Parts: sequence; structure tokens; C-alpha cells
Amino acid sequence: MILDRYFARRFIQSFLVIGSIFLTLMILIDLIEQVRRFDDANLSFGQLLQLTLLNTPAAISEMLPLLVILSTIALFIGLARSSELVVTRATGRSGIRALLAPVVIALMIGALAVGMLNPIAAATSEEYKQLAESYKNNGGSTLSISADGLWLRQGSADGQSVIHAQDTSNGDRFTLNQVTIITFAPDGTPTQQIVADQADLENGTWVLTNAKIWALEGGVNPETHATEHARLEVPTSLTRQRILDTLGDQDSVSVYDLPELIRDLREAGFSTKQYEVWLQVQLARPLFLMSMVLIGAAFTMRHVRFGGTGIAVLTAVLLGFGIYFIRNFAQILGENGQLPILVAAWAPPFAAILLSLGLLLHAEDG
Repeated sequence: MILDRYFARRFIQSFLVIGSIFLTLMILIDLIEQVRRFDDANLSFGQLLQLTLLNTPAAISEMLPLLVILSTIALFIGLARSSELVVTRATGRSGIRALLAPVVIALMIGALAVGMLNPIAAATSEEYKQLAESYKNNGGSTLSISADGLWLRQGSADGQSVIHAQDTSNGDRFTLNQVTIITFAPDGTPTQQIVADQADLENGTWVLTNAKIWALEGGVNPETHATEHARLEVPTSLTRQRILDTLGDQDSVSVYDLPELIRDLREAGFSTKQYEVWLQVQLARPLFLMSMVLIGAAFTMRHVRFGGTGIAVLTAVLLGFGIYFIRNFAQILGENGQLPILVAAWAPPFAAILLSLGLLLHAEDG
């Protein structure tokens, strides 16, 4: 146990050092990107830094596999150069047994990434999108799905509009059924309410069918002055693709909220396959990080006198990137229905673990 704690401490130290270096570089690069992106918005340095920091948790979550494999490589190269790995094997402990501590730490990092980092990244990503939209489009637009139906918010220089629909038909045209629209002035005062049987999104306009309008002005009876229209056009800054892009950003949804969102999307008539795949990919993350440890160890758990350390490190990193690419490719196939959901999410980490174990057993037993 003392040796396991030592290996675990060395692995954590490598992970924190490498993570700090990458985090610093990432913040600097993203800050430059925010300056370029919002060059026309005249934002202060504090606002740009806020946007950068809101992007940071999602970037850390995305970088975890790379950090884990680099930490593994740094650990075992350090042990090999100091001959500690040779001494460990001389005591009768196999190289695979020495992997227990790094593997357990990687599983713990994966569990923390799913249980804690994922909700934080989802919340900060959503906040980043809201701020970015407000800086660019005077309040932007948001979409929300709940058991009560679908909610949309669109913004313009004239104020905000909140749209509620019981359900939607996502065909050639984006259609909302049983629609209610409430418009607000820039100061937040409601100005009118519109109820319609149906709303079709066509070329920057909501085309309402069987609509009724109530003016919400002070001192006026809304029902007395209400008007009815068989067809009514309401301008909008939304597009079908923009709505679907907002809906399809699963990174902004916490893993704890995904099951409920999947149920609500299914009831609203949307496809839920990509969210189901994403949920399984997140649950499989600890195993994926474990596979990164095993891949890194398979090529670097060797004595430096054998030579070829640079080639071994490069091979381990390239293989890790290859497994990462295969996992993303399998995820896309699962979202498109080409692979079963469980296969798309769980097969790549299991395959990577079996491959790396085969390489380790070959190196140990010949």
C-alpha cells in the first residue's frame, strides 16, 4: 500500500503540473480568441476575461484524456529514469500490478468529471452562450423544453418576445402548435399577447394561423380591443437552423438533467438519439480515462537503456489521439442511428482497454 500511495502521489503531481501548464496556455489562447470574436462589440477586458473563464470548465473537460495520458507518460518515464520501476519489479511486483494506483486515480478523476465537472461545465457553457448572444444580438434567443411544452425567447432592439407552444413538428418547416406569444417593451413592460393554433417559421417570419391579439396597455380592456386574424405574420430573428443548433448543444446540459430532457424532447416530437448517446458517453468516461492510462503505460513502462523513448512517447500519444478520434466517430455513428447507442458509447473504451492490456501482457511475458 505504501508503494501504491507513492505511485498515486506521483501520478497526481504529474497531472496537476501538466494540467496547470495546459490551463494557462488555454486561457491565454481563448482570451485572444474572445478579443477577435467580439472586436466590434467594444467589450471591456473584464467582460472578455469573464467569457474566457466561462469557457474554461468545458475546455478542461475536453482535455482530460490528453492530460491523463501525458501524466501517465511523465510518471513512468520518471520512474524508469530513476530506476524505481526496476527496483519495484525486483521486489517481485509485476509492472501490471504497479498500474493499480494510476488506474484507480484515473477512475476517480473520471467519476469526478462526470459527477462534478460536467454540471459545472454545462452551467458555464450555457452562461457563456447567453452572454455572447446578449453582446452580439441585443439579448439573443434561448430555447427550453419542459413538461409544459416548448419555450422560446427572441430579442431585438424593440424588446423581447416569449413564445410558448404545446409541441412542435420538425419537418421541412419548423412548426409550433397551440402557440402563445407575449411581447415586452425594452423596459420589460408587456405590450401584447398573441394566441394562435399554429406558427410556421418562414424566411425570418412566424406565420400564425387563426391568431388572436390582445393589447396589454394600461387603462384599456384587452378583450374589448382584441383582434382576430386568419393569417398573421410576426417578424423574428430566429431561423430553423439556429433553433436546432441551440437545441442540439448537449454540452450545455448537465448529466443529471439529461434523462428528464430526453423524456421532454421525446414528448415534444424531437429526436433524442444524440442526447442518449451523449449520456452514455459521459457515463463511460471513467473507463475511457482508464484506457488512456493503460495506453500510456504500455509504451513507456520500460527501462531507458533500451532506447527509443521519444518514439515510444510519440506512439503512445498518437494511439491515444486515435482512440479519441474513434470514440468521437462512433458517437457520430450512434447519433445518426448507424450504431446501437450502447455500442457507440461503450465499445471504444473497452476496445482500448483490451488493446493496451494485450500490449502490456506481451511486454511482461514476451
